Amino acid sequence: MPHATLAACIFDRWRPVIGDPHLMGWLTVVLYAAVALLAVTVLRRGRSAGAPGFWAVIALVMAFLAVNKQLDLQSALTAAGRCLALAQGWYDDRRMVQIAFIAGLLVMAPLALWLAARMLRGRLLSNWPALAGLVFVCAFVLIRAVGFHGMDTLIGLNVHGVRVNWALEWTGPLLIAANALWLLRRRQT
Repeated sequence: MPHATLAACIFDRWRPVIGDPHLMGWLTVVLYAAVALLAVTVLRRGRSAGAPGFWAVIALVMAFLAVNKQLDLQSALTAAGRCLALAQGWYDDRRMVQIAFIAGLLVMAPLALWLAARMLRGRLLSNWPALAGLVFVCAFVLIRAVGFHGMDTLIGLNVHGVRVNWALEWTGPLLIAANALWLLRRRQT
């Protein structure tokens, strides 16, 4: 498939416009941005519990997710996958590719955790909520990008008036924010 045709296919399925213009979408953008600012504040005040690289990664990821929330870049990734599958004739077998993608994530997750543990060597106790939050939010975004209909069904559910999507998407950033606030409030040792 020529690049121009692939790009046309992607842009037929995805547009770089405000993807979630509702109140909760904008509140999620604000949450990601606030957590990015908290991470920068942790860094600037020297409160990173000896893990400045880790908090810099958090700041960058949260800033990216704030932008991504409204541009919906993971949907562009999903559209690109669908377009390639259609062009290359394996669209009917896409479930196997999705499963392989998730399996790849499951293989990469321990590697990412090992790298994070190395960054946090001796400082995991002070940073574990942020690590858990980072893993949680990254896993959520990546699994959403795969586009499993089962995941779409799950996140569309309402439990006592709260969408499962909101609970899942907010869990990671809230863990990171709690850890950042704790680091900022504790006495310097």
